[in-house]
Amino acid sequence: MSGHTRALSDLGRADEPEFGGKSAGLGELLAAGLPVPPGFALACAAYPGRDQPMPATLRDEVAARYAELGGRAAVAVRSSAIGEDSSEATFAGQQETLLGVRGVEPVCDAIRTCWASLYSDTAVAYRTRLGHPDTEPAMGVTVQEMVDPDVAGVLFTCNPVSGDRSMVAINASWGLGVAVVAGEVTPDDYLVSKVTGEVVRASLGSKAIEYVCRPGGTERRAVPDERRGAACLDAGAIEGLVAAARVIERHFGAPQDVEWAIADGELFLLQSRPVTAVRERPAARPMTALSLVMKTFGAGR
Repeated sequence: MSGHTRALSDLGRADEPEFGGKSAGLGELLAAGLPVPPGFALACAAYPGRDQPMPATLRDEVAARYAELGGRAAVAVRSSAIGEDSSEATFAGQQETLLGVRGVEPVCDAIRTCWASLYSDTAVAYRTRLGHPDTEPAMGVTVQEMVDPDVAGVLFTCNPVSGDRSMVAINASWGLGVAVVAGEVTPDDYLVSKVTGEVVRASLGSKAIEYVCRPGGTERRAVPDERRGAACLDAGAIEGLVAAARVIERHFGAPQDVEWAIADGELFLLQSRPVTAVRERPAARPMTALSLVMKTFGAGR
């Protein structure tokens, strides 16, 4: 299939200028043999311009790609902007992600919402702070089959506070990872030796809410009292995350910030980007991995 779309499995880092950082990063994870939900990407050139309708030919191409996912799959539709995943800057939280989208027309609507977010107040202000207020922004879009996880979160393939590459920092909470990256919960927080697998630090959070998949989207709900303070990762899950972190960092050749999910005991990787704002030495006041996520990424990804 030609045109403005490509399967994620056909992408690599060389495609970042055409498809954006998120889609290219997922292609690299697949190339490394890592578990990534199937999906496809729209090229930046697919964007028809501000306030323009989606061309019929592009709509048909999206429909054909969506049919390859089964035609009824719930998908995540995410922005994949050029330059959003660099070690110097991140557009995470500036542009849209829509979860649990089902059906061709809703997928097309979600793609248009991602395009529109290029011109949100936060995205424009961020480009201005970077010194690129007049640069015409470019965005691809990632459409990826949803995972309905029991637990999800983020990990850093280094200690994000000290920059120590012998460590892996893991944040985890119940349900979808939305609650973690939005700072709506205090997640379980682990620091694990990448060399030995030893858990150097473990702190169980008060995981009071979770997001779960529902037809047509997601639902925010309270976590039962007995699960709030319980560990959401067992030793095997931590071991699997650390093993994945080793492979990911070796493949990219630099520390990575990774979004992950576990469903029915199976690990899925949903995103990988270079770590930003890593300190060269420990901060005077201790910071958890979660606090660095919030400082770096704000209220979303």
